[in-house]
Amino acid sequence: MSDNPEFAQIQQEIDGNDIVLFMKGTPVFPQCGFSAALVQALTLLGVKFKGVDVLQDPGLRNGIKEFSSWPTIPQLYVKGEFLGGCDIVREMYENGELAEHLKSSGIEMQAA
Repeated sequence: MSDNPEFAQIQQEIDGNDIVLFMKGTPVFPQCGFSAALVQALTLLGVKFKGVDVLQDPGLRNGIKEFSSWPTIPQLYVKGEFLGGCDIVREMYENGELAEHLKSSGIEMQAA
């Protein structure tokens, strides 16, 4: 890692929550369609997750991209593992892979 001060904050969020979605906006009020799509997928699976609004902190917004070596937001982490951005996670959701991954990670789902 680097001396980036946001990395400690990012790592703390990832370590402190089973599922973390670094997103634009909040789970209740997403500020972009890609973030909204991942909120919807996680909500439909009935999992609890922590949304981190990167729009509130420009350092965090840039820091998460460097932290993961991934150029876009949203970014989804499950049990400390970076799963991907919108396209990857949406595809995983659609083909059932996301539910399988969550289940095998010990995440409780309460899908409707």
